[in-house]
Amino acid sequence: MPLWLIPVIAYLLGSIPFGLLLVRLFGGGDVRHEGSGNIGATNVTRVAGAVPGLLTLLLDAGKGILAVWLASKWSGGNIRWISAAAVAAVIGHMFSVWIGFRGGKGVATGLGVILLICPKAIVTAAVLWFVVLIFWRYISLASVSAAAAMPIFIYLLYAPGHAPPTVLSLGIIVISLLVIWKHRANLQRLASGEETPLKFQR
Repeated sequence: MPLWLIPVIAYLLGSIPFGLLLVRLFGGGDVRHEGSGNIGATNVTRVAGAVPGLLTLLLDAGKGILAVWLASKWSGGNIRWISAAAVAAVIGHMFSVWIGFRGGKGVATGLGVILLICPKAIVTAAVLWFVVLIFWRYISLASVSAAAAMPIFIYLLYAPGHAPPTVLSLGIIVISLLVIWKHRANLQRLASGEETPLKFQR
C-alpha cells in the first residue's frame, strides 16, 4: 500500500462525526442545530447528557489515536508520516467530508493524536487545562490555553535535551493554530464578557 494513503485514511477517520451520530442514537435530533451547534463533546453533553458526551470525547480522541497508530505501523515509525496523519485526522474532524466540510473544534481528536506521540505533553496540557478551568471556569479558555502551550510542551518533553524533529514541531503548531482558530467565536465572547462560564455543582 502506498504511503501517501496514510494522511488520506487519517483524514477519513478524523471525519467520522461521532457527536452527531451519538446524539441521534440517544434519541436526539441534529446536534448541529442545538446548543452551540458544535459536534464536540461539550455541546453533545449540553444537548444529550453526560453519557453521550463522554462517549463522544472518547471516540473523538480514539479516532486520533487510531490514525497515528496506523501511520506508525504502516510507515515503520516514520515521524514525517506520523505527523502528516496527526494533522490530517484533526483536519478531518474540523472539516468532515461526511457533513459538508464542517465539524468540531479538534480538542479531543488533537488530544488523541498527540497522546501516542508524546504522552508527557498531554499530561502537562491536561494539568494546565484543569488549572485554567478551575480558576476561570471557561472550558473554551482552558482548551485554547492548552492548545497554545502544546508546541512548547512538545519541544520540551518529546526528547528532553534535544529538539524534536522539525516536521513534528510544524505539525503540532498547525494543529494548535487550527484549534485556536476554531475557538475564535468563543474568544470574541470572552473578550466581550458574553461567554458562559462552567457552573460547579455543590
